[in-house]
Amino acid sequence: MDIHYPAILTSEEDGYSVRFVDLDEAFTEGDTLEEALFNATEVLTLTIEGRLEEGMDIPLPSSAVAGARYLAPDAKTQAALLVRLARGERPLSELARALDTSWPAAKRLEDPSHWPSLKQLDRAAVALGKRLVLSFE
Repeated sequence: MDIHYPAILTSEEDGYSVRFVDLDEAFTEGDTLEEALFNATEVLTLTIEGRLEEGMDIPLPSSAVAGARYLAPDAKTQAALLVRLARGERPLSELARALDTSWPAAKRLEDPSHWPSLKQLDRAAVALGKRLVLSFE
């Protein structure tokens, strides 16, 4: 699953504004294009972190949005979101049993402030019927 959310950048008199198509509360601005994109990545990360921590729904990224730039949250937030999405409606206790670990340890996999190891992510992917794939951009 690709976790890149479409952002609409608008040139303004004093810089750029950015809004995310799928996350109404995620918007920012910057004096330069580089600053606006940096700020957009940060606000995307913070928005997804907040939704994860509050147990709120997180929509899947829209695809093929005309004129959009696709941005990704930071790696630990992506990992937490991927585990949450792959788990779906299954209870955390089921994931914990499959990983032969405790409920709190399984819960940490969905905590965006936690840095899971590749081994933990790989084991979680297998337990959820998925395959861990890494890439650099």
